[in-house]
Amino acid sequence: MSAFREAVEQDHIIQCVVNEFTCRVLWSEGRPCLEYQHEEDLKHITAYVEANFGVELLDVFFTAVESLPA
Repeated sequence: MSAFREAVEQDHIIQCVVNEFTCRVLWSEGRPCLEYQHEEDLKHITAYVEANFGVELLDVFFTAVESLPA
């Protein structure tokens, strides 16, 4: 039997990710895009979203891009 999970709003998930990780959200045509620092960060963020909210990262963010070096 699968556990029932209450639907969580996309904005709430985005806020949790930004509070938990060193990343930021860019907006493109009204859609959220995740900007992360390192490939390893993306793996942790992806696992966090799946474990805590039961959705895929790209169900929340339109895309995810690595930050450009300064």
